[in-house]
Amino acid sequence: MSQPLISILIPFKNTEAFISECVTSIINQTYTNWEAIFVNDHSDDASYTIVEKFSENDDRIQLYNNRHEGIISALQTAFKNCKGSYITRMDSDDIMTKNRLEVMLNSLLKHGKYHLAVGQVKYFRTDGISNGYARYERWLNELTEKGNNYSEIYKECVIPSPCWMLHRDDFIACEGFEPNRYPEDYDLTFRFYRAKYKCIPCDKVLLYWRDYSTRTSRTHEHYAINYFLDIKVHYFLELDYTPKRPLVVWGAGKKGKTIAKLLIENDISFYWICNNKKKIGKDVYGQKLLNFKYLEQLNHPQSIITVANEQEQKNIKRFFEKQKMQPMNDYFFFC
Repeated sequence: MSQPLISILIPFKNTEAFISECVTSIINQTYTNWEAIFVNDHSDDASYTIVEKFSENDDRIQLYNNRHEGIISALQTAFKNCKGSYITRMDSDDIMTKNRLEVMLNSLLKHGKYHLAVGQVKYFRTDGISNGYARYERWLNELTEKGNNYSEIYKECVIPSPCWMLHRDDFIACEGFEPNRYPEDYDLTFRFYRAKYKCIPCDKVLLYWRDYSTRTSRTHEHYAINYFLDIKVHYFLELDYTPKRPLVVWGAGKKGKTIAKLLIENDISFYWICNNKKKIGKDVYGQKLLNFKYLEQLNHPQSIITVANEQEQKNIKRFFEKQKMQPMNDYFFFC
């Protein structure tokens, strides 16, 4: 039986300190019928030379220079030059477990098209990861273990960009890397969700995810909080908002204000509530801040929650449970 070809798409820029480990982890895969498409996004270090040396000894490794700038353009170049029946992505500073490709491909062969293979991740950093990243890793892996990734999609990106795989036809059908919208990994996750590709549960760590202070997601403006909120509101209005129902925004902090502004820009009517006595009754962006109890006057509302405090989130969940309201239909946590 012939083994399908897997295309691994890897944009890179100035990762000379890490890229050898990345390439080696690909070469050492238990599944061997793959092609690795590396696209250099205008590096000014030795990254290109390092990959070039690997490619001279392994014809499965292809190397291109990107004509334009930016990770989306580099990904588009990689996909344009790939031939695999299955598509996956990798970051040049991360490390694959030896069985990553094998596990993901077997999952997709078992479940067929319209499915998305995902894997658990393990963050690592030379001086130890922060509590925030440890919580994110735990949250993400809990979702992945059950395949419930979409259930909290409006909180954070629920599919790690370097740890997914799907059939080429499905990738093309959900527009792949075509949209020029950042953060590109979160946007793609929403398009997986829109296409209703089922996430296949996975209880195995398949990626070692490196963190360091100069990582692109920490430093580039495209990964600032306002970009994430833009995407959340964009897809909420397209996929989950019901115009006939009252819409409520909970919380008047920085995120709440940004979301309120985005809704106003889209001509979406909403009620704005909070439990801060100093803010209740004030006018912000022409919108009056109302007391939490105003909810009792609304008929079957949809709610966007921007309250970040974990204990308050638990209290809000209990409130909705008592009202027999359902997540991802009646209420959506945006943080």
